[in-house]
Amino acid sequence: MKIVCIGGGPAGLYLAILARLRSDGRDEVVVAERNPPGEASGFAVTLGEDILDELYRTDPVGADGVRAAAHVWGDQVVEVAGETVHLGGRYGYSIGRARLLEALTVRARQVGVDLRFDTEAAPDGDLAADPLTADADVVVAADGINSAVRDARTAEFGTRLTHGTNRYAWFGTSKTFEAFTFAFERTEAGWIWFHAYPAADCVSTCIVECTPQTWAGLGLDRLSADEGMRLLETIFARSLEGHSLIAPPGTGASPWLEFREIRNTSWRSGHVVLAGDAAHTTHFAIGSGTVLAVADAIVLAEELYPDGTTGRTADVDAALAGYDARRRTALAPTQDMARRSMRWFEEVPQRLEGADAIDFSWSLLDRRGDQGPLHRRLHEATQIEPVRRVRRRLTSARRVHRALRRGEIDPIGVLTGRR
Repeated sequence: MKIVCIGGGPAGLYLAILARLRSDGRDEVVVAERNPPGEASGFAVTLGEDILDELYRTDPVGADGVRAAAHVWGDQVVEVAGETVHLGGRYGYSIGRARLLEALTVRARQVGVDLRFDTEAAPDGDLAADPLTADADVVVAADGINSAVRDARTAEFGTRLTHGTNRYAWFGTSKTFEAFTFAFERTEAGWIWFHAYPAADCVSTCIVECTPQTWAGLGLDRLSADEGMRLLETIFARSLEGHSLIAPPGTGASPWLEFREIRNTSWRSGHVVLAGDAAHTTHFAIGSGTVLAVADAIVLAEELYPDGTTGRTADVDAALAGYDARRRTALAPTQDMARRSMRWFEEVPQRLEGADAIDFSWSLLDRRGDQGPLHRRLHEATQIEPVRRVRRRLTSARRVHRALRRGEIDPIGVLTGRR
């Protein structure tokens, strides 16, 4: 069988790795990536325990490479006009996007994936006309939110595109954040805020967001990218502590975006399937883009190779249909939750009016509607330092337990801070 993955992001690379592993190297697997090796957009991405468990379950050798490069942030805080509220007991992992792609690329080469960089397969979506894809048994369109393959078949995939109302820009910053930080500042034009988190292998990520009214009122719709960053550094001087913002690669005239939610009523068309952002997007406030892309790859590999390394499925059509059904079913509630989170941030100005910092932070914590009365009481108690210390110790113990269970090489490093 020949599998061609269009796009060398996490979805395309991880599917390629698993296909080679599960076919015991018998199947030809090609990844076509239009960018040169080492080029990546953006800064760091976030990971959670569940996806690390899945990486270790499906490819322990490759998982060690990813985990070794990942950084643990051990707390979440909300800063409202200088007042700090702690969201205790929460932690996560972050890794520079370039470093993640490097780790996956190294592993793909180890298992014999045919990697073709500087190669834009089917740029107009015409797979039959491209020699690389014309004879493929399976084509995985993992070519991002602007997928040419998907856009050439919108009727078949049932593509639906909706926009959020807020404006946002994905910056880096020279400040190394100790915790995942939400910082809200009031300006004469209205409230503006950022989501920031650290990474071990690159600068911290700092996503600035505001309503379109505030964006225009501050002149960010007219200022150059550099002028806009200098203004934002002034607005967020308290939280950035004098550190600078860094423009994302390929910014052009303006770094500002509107979030685009992609949904498809089908993820397959014949022997072509969608994966990653080509199939779905979720608002950045829940930090699941990379996690969901890797999950797509895992399920597709399981459907194509249900017996692991004993051989591929005899019915590719059934495998692709199974992937489509499983992943769309799993993604629907996640996208609904992400949409609720997006709407919450679109209502930040109204939520901040008359609310104290603790109540507002609780609303942020419960924006997906998954917290209960006990969590609320614990949230209030977490503002007391001795309670926070206890929660930190419990959180560290929980991390070590998960690391031991999935078989990390150096699980104690999780506790000591070495990893």
